[in-house]
Amino acid sequence: MTGIPSDVEIAQAHTLEPIDAIAAKAGVDANALIPYGKYMAKVDTTQVPDSHPGKLVLVTGVSPTPAGEGKSTTLIGLTDALAKLGHKAMVALREPSLGPVMGIKGGAAGGGYAQVVPMENINLHFTGDFHAITAANNTLAALIDNHIQQGNALGIDPRRVTWQRCLDVNDRSLRGVVTGLGGAGNGVPTETGFTITAASEIMAILGLATELADLKRRLAAITVGLTYDKQPVTAGQLEAEGAMAALLKDAINPNLVQTLGGTPAFIHGGPFANIAHGCNTLIATRTAQRYADIVLTEAGFGSDLGAEKFFDIKARAGGLDVAGAVVVCTIRSMKYNGGVSKQDLDEENLQALEAGIDNLERHVENVAKFGVTPVVSLNLFTSDTQAERDFVKDWAQQNGIALAESEVWAKGGDGAIELAKTLLENYSEGTAAQLYDPADGVENAIATIAREIYRADDVQYSAAALKDLQTLKDNGWDTLPACISKTQYSFSDDPTQLGAPTGHTLHVRNLVPRTGAGFIVALTGDVMTMPGLPKVPAANNIDVDENGAITGLF
Repeated sequence: MTGIPSDVEIAQAHTLEPIDAIAAKAGVDANALIPYGKYMAKVDTTQVPDSHPGKLVLVTGVSPTPAGEGKSTTLIGLTDALAKLGHKAMVALREPSLGPVMGIKGGAAGGGYAQVVPMENINLHFTGDFHAITAANNTLAALIDNHIQQGNALGIDPRRVTWQRCLDVNDRSLRGVVTGLGGAGNGVPTETGFTITAASEIMAILGLATELADLKRRLAAITVGLTYDKQPVTAGQLEAEGAMAALLKDAINPNLVQTLGGTPAFIHGGPFANIAHGCNTLIATRTAQRYADIVLTEAGFGSDLGAEKFFDIKARAGGLDVAGAVVVCTIRSMKYNGGVSKQDLDEENLQALEAGIDNLERHVENVAKFGVTPVVSLNLFTSDTQAERDFVKDWAQQNGIALAESEVWAKGGDGAIELAKTLLENYSEGTAAQLYDPADGVENAIATIAREIYRADDVQYSAAALKDLQTLKDNGWDTLPACISKTQYSFSDDPTQLGAPTGHTLHVRNLVPRTGAGFIVALTGDVMTMPGLPKVPAANNIDVDENGAITGLF
C-alpha cells in the first residue's frame, strides 16, 4: 500500500475471525448457523431464541451530497465503540446492490476502519439473496406470460399487465422493452420494462415479511395486472407463490458477518430509499435484537426518505420501538447545501456553513416528529477547520441539540467513543410513533408527509395519478401506507433545490399498488425505477488479479 489506503486495501489487510467465533460472540447456537465459507453465514430464524429484545437505535443523515456523508461508516464505527464500552452491540444493515457498486454511489459496507467484512463478498453477490429475489420475480413474469399464451383462463389483459421483470444492474436500455416478438410460438407481444432488483416488490416483501409463512402470504397477494373487465389478478390466482417461496427459502434467513472491530453484524435485504422503503429486513432487525442489548440500524439517505419510511412502514409493520436516533452530518455537506461547489468544499467558508446548516436542522426536526430525540454526529474530514467545527458546536449548544464529533473512517470504533457516550446519555426505553393513520386514506398520508417532512405547501396529482387513485379506491387499496419515491438530494421533488426549501409543491405522477408489500408507491419528479450508469462507471476501475484478489472496489 502507498499513501492513504483504499477501503478494499484496508479490508484485505485485516485478519478476520472465523464465522463460528463471531456466532459464538453473538450467542448464536451452532444449530442455527448455516455457514457460507469461512467468514459468512446465514442464521436459521426458526432457531433464534424468543428473548427480550434489545434497544433499537436508528441512524439517519442529512440530505446526501456528492461529497459523501459517511452514514453507514459512522453506524459501523459507533457500534464498535459501544462494544468497546462493554455493551453487547450489533449492526443491522442492508445488502449492497450491484447497481450502485458498478455505477457511481459505491457499496454499502462502510469505509476506512469502520467496515463490515469481507467487504468484497458483501459488495459482490454476497450469499446470493439478490439473485434469488431476481429469480423469484422473473419466475412470476414468466408464469404470467405463459398463462396468457396457454389459453388465458383468467382473462388477463396483456395491455394491463403491471408486473415487470427485474435485474440487479443499472441498465437504462431496459426501462422500456417489448417481449413476445418473433411469432405466435414466442408469446403475446407486450410492452413492458425492467425494474432494478433493489426496487422490486419482492425485495420489499422480503424486507417486511416476519417469517416464511408470512412471506408466502405476501407473495400470493401481489397484484400482477388487470383482466379485460379491469379486475385485479394476483400471483395467488396464478398459483405462483409456492415456487417463488421455494426460491426464497434460504434468502429469508439473515446473513451474519463482522465489523473490522470483530462486532457481529447482520446484513440482509437492500431496498433503495429513493425508490422503495430503504431499510434492511425486519427479520434481520428482530434477530439482532434477540441477541444484542443495543442494535444499530440505518435507513437510506436522509430523514425525509429513509427515516420517514422506517417509522411509517417498517416500524409500523413490525411493531418496533426505537430508543434513540443519530443524524449524521459533515461540514462539507452543509457547505454544499449552502451553495459551495464540490471542488471548493475544502476551503473554509463560515458563511456557506451558516446558510447550509438549515438542512441539518430540518432533519433533526423531522426525526423528533416521530417521538425520538436525535443525537447529531459530526463526521470529521481533514479539511474541516477549527472555526467551522466550533460554529457547528455552538449551533448545537444554542439549539439544545446533543452533538459529538466522530472520526470513524480513520480510527474505527476509537473514533466514535464520544459519540457512543453521547448516545447512551440521550436514549430512552423506546417509542413507536407514526405520522399518520393509513385508515385515513393514501391522499392524507401523502399530504401529511409532504407537509410535515418535506415542508411542501401543496400536492399536485397528474391525470395519470388521479386515475391510479380511483383504481386504488375501487379495489380498497387506498388505506395502505404511502411509500414516496422522490429524489434524495432535496426535500422537494426538484434535486436542485438544496438546503431547506419551503412552500414548494410535491408532484405525484403515478400511484402504484404494492399489495404484497402492503404499501402504495407514489412516484414523484423524475425518479426512475431502473437507474442508468454514469459517464464513467465504477465498474471500469474494478479488476481481479491472477490470485483472485479484487482491486478498484472503492
